Amino acid sequence: MLTALAEILGCYLPMLWLNGKGSAWLLLPATLSLTAFVWMLTLHPIASGRVYAAYGAVYIATAIVWLWRVDGVTPRWTDLLGAGLALAGAAVIAMGSRT
Repeated sequence: MLTALAEILGCYLPMLWLNGKGSAWLLLPATLSLTAFVWMLTLHPIASGRVYAAYGAVYIATAIVWLWRVDGVTPRWTDLLGAGLALAGAAVIAMGSRT
């Protein structure tokens, strides 16, 4: 979850600056956030493809929460269904990797 938040924040802050909704100073925390994101990805050296696949589902769910809480857009039922299916897929991947 922290990895997804670091990635989304690292991309969101420059977008605010580019859209004229914030100063160039936003690029500093964006850089730190993306640096943290990349560092967190290195913490899983074994079967990284499997880890990234499961992470993708968490990213999708986090993005839907961001859409709702930060952007103020109510998710559609299809958004929630898609995030739920992605998380279910991540659970299958995670459980399968234990065998």
